[in-house]
Amino acid sequence: MLHRGILRRVTGASVVVLLLAAFVAFYVADRAGAGAARCQQHRVDARERAATVTGDGERVLVVGDSWSVGLGQDDLRRSWAAELSGEVHVRGFSGSGFSAGASHCGRVSFHDRAATALGVRPALVVVQGGLNDFDQPTRAVDQGFRDLMADLAGHRVVVVGPADAPLRSWAVPRVDDRLEVLSERYGVPYVRTSDLDLDYLDDRLHLTEDGHREFGEAVAERIADVEPARPAVLRR
Repeated sequence: MLHRGILRRVTGASVVVLLLAAFVAFYVADRAGAGAARCQQHRVDARERAATVTGDGERVLVVGDSWSVGLGQDDLRRSWAAELSGEVHVRGFSGSGFSAGASHCGRVSFHDRAATALGVRPALVVVQGGLNDFDQPTRAVDQGFRDLMADLAGHRVVVVGPADAPLRSWAVPRVDDRLEVLSERYGVPYVRTSDLDLDYLDDRLHLTEDGHREFGEAVAERIADVEPARPAVLRR
């Protein structure tokens, strides 16, 4: 027979365990709900930005992440891509990257979205990203890049690498270097942006309005210097 003091301690411990379990369950459910809501908002933003075409001239397709979408801006139409020359079509999705695991919102990697994005029949494809691949294995980045190049074979392509966003600054050099190696391997020009000193929002990851303009102007200038005269080819 249990002593009353021991019984009280056991009962008290059980209550604590049950409360902790309930808290954990609530936390997990809340996080799942927040994640679903965030992904849904990303889809809404992606559709809104895709519906906006800026400029005129040669048709340019931008496949990118939240920077291309304009996340954090009051007007998504003013994302950096609007600074590019030509008739610019943006197909971006916040949180996406070269690797399949960069986003938790399903199949939204650059490769997963490229085939549909090419429906605009671009003369030039600009792929912008890398910040969301910061924690992905090199092999995952390699595979995603290879699949993307297969999608874009026969098109003129430029790859624009990640800027040195303070929140992920520690990971930028690895991703930047890898994307440059892969771009050379698949015969497409690579534009580094990690040297740019840009203005960021308080989250230290996304650009302010001025930051978008500065980034867009720099990318437009650098693309003009390296823009490919020939379509990309798939190299196995």
